[in-house]
Amino acid sequence: MELAYIPSPSRGVLYLGPIPLRGYAFCIIIGVFVAVWLGNKRWVARGGRPGSVADIAVWAVPFGLVGGRLYHVITDYELYFSPGRNWVDAFKVWEGGLGIWGAIALGAVGAWIGARRMGVALPAYADAVAPGIAFAQAIGRWGNWFNQELYGHETHLPWALHITSSEGGRVPGYYHPTFLYESLWCVGVGFLVIWADRRFKLGHGRAFALYVAAYCTGRAWIEYMRVDDAHHILGVRLNVWTAIVVFLLAVTYLVLSARRRPGREAVVEQGASDDPDAGDGEAESTDQAKVDVTKAEKAEKAEKAEPEAEAEAGVKDTADSGKKG
Repeated sequence: MELAYIPSPSRGVLYLGPIPLRGYAFCIIIGVFVAVWLGNKRWVARGGRPGSVADIAVWAVPFGLVGGRLYHVITDYELYFSPGRNWVDAFKVWEGGLGIWGAIALGAVGAWIGARRMGVALPAYADAVAPGIAFAQAIGRWGNWFNQELYGHETHLPWALHITSSEGGRVPGYYHPTFLYESLWCVGVGFLVIWADRRFKLGHGRAFALYVAAYCTGRAWIEYMRVDDAHHILGVRLNVWTAIVVFLLAVTYLVLSARRRPGREAVVEQGASDDPDAGDGEAESTDQAKVDVTKAEKAEKAEKAEPEAEAEAGVKDTADSGKKG
């Protein structure tokens, strides 16, 4: 008898009348809100406009969901297109199955479209939202808990996950809660990016690259623990290979970017200072600066004129004295 374990929910969906409320969907939605909220705070601190992060997220999030689902369906196509399977299930996102690699890749395309429309520097935007994405992943992983999925080898540790469902080939028992391991890892990645960004003033997409590299490091060893079916290359799970390749690309970008474009972007959003209120303040300060410059010029001219006047007066006095003599 197990004295301690993590229980699985008896079901992952509640019904509000005919409307299903799914735990998996709620975790994804909450994660998106956290990412946008934190990203907005960081964006404003970098000199961007409030609300720009949310406006770009309107493009990035749908693209990310489509990309995540596409990656999952393509890499696990036999779940939907093999004999006895129903291809319509490929569209049932609420049942789980979003690949982070596809979500980030296609989400970046959506962010690029939104950024271009708004005159936003995409690398700076990526830096602003990077830790929020990590926290969103940490929250989203709890959706796997609601669906009783994403667990590892059998274990009798006190934090073992108790799987009770036998659907989809599951075998009830006690397993490593790899969803929890990845959730905690993502929290650590989020705080790492925040610290490194403050400490080293990361710019030009390097904070985002750090997030990618750190996440891939954890994903590689967590992926090894999983027992769900997956494609293998040379005896290694496909997602492990993906994590290794993406990690190398992220580190390469970090090194090359730091050499070619050190420091941060001076301007992250075109016209960010064109706010009506900010514009009035700038106009007033500009007018005041002009007045100050005019006064300074007059004072400088007066200072130069005084010695000349004194010299002329001295010459005149000398000439008068000579006449009198």
